[in-house]
Amino acid sequence: MDKIIRATAKDGMVRIIAGDTTSLVDTASKIHECTPVASAALGRMLTAGALMGITLKSEKEVMSLKINGGGEAKGITVTAYEGAKVKGLIGNPSGNLPLNSKGKLDVGGYIGKNGDFIVIKDLGMKDPYVGQVPIYTGEVGEDLAYYFTVSEQTPSAVALGVLVDKDLSIKVSGGFIIQMMPDADELLADLITYRLEEIPSITTMLQEHKTIEKVLEFIFEGMDLKILEEVTPEYTCNCSRERVEGALISIGEKELEEIYKEGKEEELKCHFCNTSYKFTNKEIGELLNRINK
Repeated sequence: MDKIIRATAKDGMVRIIAGDTTSLVDTASKIHECTPVASAALGRMLTAGALMGITLKSEKEVMSLKINGGGEAKGITVTAYEGAKVKGLIGNPSGNLPLNSKGKLDVGGYIGKNGDFIVIKDLGMKDPYVGQVPIYTGEVGEDLAYYFTVSEQTPSAVALGVLVDKDLSIKVSGGFIIQMMPDADELLADLITYRLEEIPSITTMLQEHKTIEKVLEFIFEGMDLKILEEVTPEYTCNCSRERVEGALISIGEKELEEIYKEGKEEELKCHFCNTSYKFTNKEIGELLNRINK
């Protein structure tokens, strides 16, 4: 079962957010009809959004992650809400690339490196916080770690992984963010760095240990791991007919009037969940009446 965990280790000197996002990413992959490399790229971004989204404290707080490196993916955007709820879109879900030199899906090549990794946090203040760094590798995990180090001055270890099965379903997906608290012992930081260099990939560990809790127990063995919070992440879109009506109205009265006079209907599709909203010619006329009131 999908789960995001917030935890600490070694008397609170290590801060951990980790999760299994297999079902979430499988849902998104099916919605967007992704190829394997597109599933891996979108899945890593969604996992990053779910991990970071656990820090949001109210329904008014929203976080967006964007990456566009000029590659065949044509950009990926993920929006995260309170409770690790996320939605996402990828510009080109049907593209493909050969496997990379390690025989794995070439996520970095698919996303590209000529662009920026952007995090926008709208915490209900006057202005949203915007952090932006050049893309480091395009592999997403390294880019998020680079963002934390440069933009938030918080050195972090980040792992994100998606394993796509032969039938294009998601076999396993997950990730973690590990950060040392400012007063943490340097020797502890060195020990954790050494352990992280020696462990298998996050997808391998999830397959071997079955749950994200067991993965963390493996990584932090003997380090007094404490689970503080557990949340079930979900792929959730907040689109509605009312929101789509607003988008239709925003194209302008003149254009709406032309559609109405020509007797046409209009269909709009949400890019995040592919839900279609149809408006009859009569309903378009009613929208025009609302505009003119």
